[in-house]
This record gives sequence, structure tokens and C-alpha cells, in this order.
Amino acid sequence: MPNHIFKSLVAATLLLIAAQATGCDELDILAGQHVVYSFPSSSHPPHELVMLTKAGLVGGVILFGVNVDPNTSQAMSVLKDAYESSPAPALLKKKTGKNVRFLVMTDQEGGQVRRIKDGEPNLSAKKIGASADPAAAGQAAGAGAASSLKRYQCNSNLAPVLDIFREAGDFTDYYQRSFGNTSQQVVGAAVPFITAQQGEGVSACAKHFPGLGAASNNANTDEEPVVLNLTLSEIRGVDQVPYVAAIEAGVEMVMASWAVYPALDQRPAGLSEKWIKGELRGRLGFKGVTITDALEAGSLAAYGDAGARGTAAAVAGMDILLASGKDVLQGEAVRLAVVQALKKELLDRAEFDAATERIAAVRSRIVA
Repeated sequence: MPNHIFKSLVAATLLLIAAQATGCDELDILAGQHVVYSFPSSSHPPHELVMLTKAGLVGGVILFGVNVDPNTSQAMSVLKDAYESSPAPALLKKKTGKNVRFLVMTDQEGGQVRRIKDGEPNLSAKKIGASADPAAAGQAAGAGAASSLKRYQCNSNLAPVLDIFREAGDFTDYYQRSFGNTSQQVVGAAVPFITAQQGEGVSACAKHFPGLGAASNNANTDEEPVVLNLTLSEIRGVDQVPYVAAIEAGVEMVMASWAVYPALDQRPAGLSEKWIKGELRGRLGFKGVTITDALEAGSLAAYGDAGARGTAAAVAGMDILLASGKDVLQGEAVRLAVVQALKKELLDRAEFDAATERIAAVRSRIVA
């Protein structure tokens, strides 16, 4: 089907659902729990997103700086109320036995990367890692992040970054997003961050698996493909060490990198069964939720539109698909593509159901 026709059908479906908010079957609702939606530059979600949520088709959203202002808390309450009045909670309770809350996530890493500009952590990851007591600073940062997020009705933080930079000025070091250039430095600050934040009912997300720290200053997967020619022994012996510690500490989510690591696969890690099912779940034993980085990233230009990318990521083993282009239509395109992939048996139903269980488990533990 030509891309422009598919987009027109998505738009028509979205408008129809937003107008009627009825008639959705179980598969439509379940697929929606695997997609995180986003919306344009306002704290107030657009009407169609509210109606889709009332229909049970939206299980979570991501907020950016443009979505955060004094009205954000009230706006998120509207979305949460829409979700609670939808068929989704009852269906998820029936399927998983859990009381599943609406997911509101953001990036509150610290320093420059804070969507809540007046919130903690004030210190960047680099400053935390270089402090006199990184463990105490990491603990304070995690607790502070949780407190700041809860003020705005957020319950999930896409942090901390576990990337280990190699040289000063590398991509994650330049923006001060890395705790340090050794595994020990990163583990020492990141694990207290994770445990403190999750102890306050805000889920943490370790990123960017299997490690983006070796990316040079101008190697940005948001913009273009990035290839990291590291040996598998270096990846496992350096970059994955913080993930072992984070998994042992009970981190709820792991975000995969869009970089390519030829030592194991020629596909981006987040589209690679070898990295996700084989390495992260198989070798490291991670049993929590996997989440993609931004599906609109420039590094995925060769992998089709948002729906195709989302489906490919789901097949690779990604549980949550991040439609973060600030466009409700993007989220719907991904959800509809997942539904079609399930109906055509391109996506294994048993694996999809297992992912639903994992998502429900995390969302049952976050604050309302």
C-alpha cells in the first residue's frame, strides 16, 4: 500500500475513533498499551488524544519541555481520568490480574537534560559521577527526580544513562549525560539513582543498551545512522557491566540504542533479535520491560515509516514502542501497524502477550 494512502487511512481511522470512541476490540486496546504517544507543544493534550484514551487505545504518553508548564499536572489528570473510564483497565485486569495505571514518562536525567526545568536533579550525570560521594549524589538525584516528576503527575523517568564515554567530548560526555568513563564510576552512581527513584514509585529506565558511550561527538542516532565497531568482548566487559548491576538492582525498563554494533548484528540494536532476545534477555537475564528510543530517529531512515519501524522493533523483542514525534497520528500509525502484524501473524502472539504482562507489571507498581 502506498505510504500516502496508508497515512490517509490512519488519519481517517483516528478521526473516526476520536468522534465515536466506541467499537474497539481487545486487540486494538492491547496494542495501544505497547505504544507511548506524544503530542504537540502544549501542556493540554489534543481532543483526539483524550478521545483515543477514553476508547482504551492509549496506555501512556511522553512529555517534552514544550509540554511542561503550570497546567501540566491538571492536563495529565484529564488523561488519567480518561484512561480510568476506558475499557483498558478492566481488560488488563482480566488478562494480567493487575491494576494497571496510565503511564506518563519524560526524560529527567539531570543537568542539561531536564524536561521539567525547575525540577531536580540539578546536577548533570557527569557532575554526579565526579562528586566526592557519587553514591550519595546518585541517591539524591534519583529521589529528587522522582519528587519532581510526581509534582507533574509523571510516573516514569527515561533515566539514568548507563553509557560509558571513552574520550572527553564524546557524544554523551559533551552533554554531560554520562556518569563517567569507567564501568565502576557509572555503576557507583547509577544504581543508587535507580533504587532511590523506584523506591518513590517512579520507574527507572537504563539506557542505551548495549552502550552508546563510544559514540564520537558528532555521532547522534537521532540524526543519522551510527556504527560502533567495538569487539563483543569490549561491549560485554565494559559497556554491559552497568546493565548487569542495574538488572540486579531491579531496574524496571531498559531502552535499546539505535546504533549498529557489527560485532553481533548489522541491524540497529533496537531492531535486533540477537541483541534484545539473545543478549539482553538471554545472556543478561533481564525480565523487565524493553522500550525503544524515538521511532522517528534519523538513524532508522532505511527501515520504513513509523509503523514499519514499530513492528520491526516489536518483532525484535521491544515491549514499548516510543512514538515521540509530538504527533498523535504517529502513535496511531504504530498501534495500527502492530494490530495488523498480529493479525497477519508477522508478530508472535505469545511473545506479544508476554510483553503485555511485563508492561502491566511495571505499570501496576508506579504511582497513580
